[in-house]
Amino acid sequence: MDPNAVQHINVKIFVDKSSEFRLDDTIRVFHRWIRDSIRPELLIDVADYQHVPAGPGVLLIGHEANYSLDNRENRIGLLYNRKSELDGTFESRVRQAHRSALEACELLEKEPEFEGKLHFDRKTLEVFVNDRLLAPNTDGTWQVLQPELEKCFPGFTIKREGEPRDLLRAAVAGN
Repeated sequence: MDPNAVQHINVKIFVDKSSEFRLDDTIRVFHRWIRDSIRPELLIDVADYQHVPAGPGVLLIGHEANYSLDNRENRIGLLYNRKSELDGTFESRVRQAHRSALEACELLEKEPEFEGKLHFDRKTLEVFVNDRLLAPNTDGTWQVLQPELEKCFPGFTIKREGEPRDLLRAAVAGN
């Protein structure tokens, strides 16, 4: 497996447990991001999935990537989901996805609806690959991608999560 062939990197940065905010407010914020072209990607629409238990929450749909306040597995966080391909190495793609997620976290924390209420734990995140064909959740894939992830997150603990039917997912935790 060539790690540099892997695309569709996703990063989820979890909300700090001290946060007390209304997920409903995300709809208005994401619509404002579309109107004001806040992010470099082409942003298209907002979808509200709050009715789905432990689901995708509120989704900002873009052409190149989606952003969401995702609540899968009842763990809310900012999810950056890269959909279009990028040039470069696996490492550069992970770094791009992580940087985009961090920037979105900073923007959300500063939005009037969330200021002082929403905080992200930038040392607790997940990285996963949204491509079961190129990066199945197997021991072999993990052996190839784990050292690549360690380059991106030096000093962090990186642990494979999930079962073979899941997307390849790594829990990344800092000290």
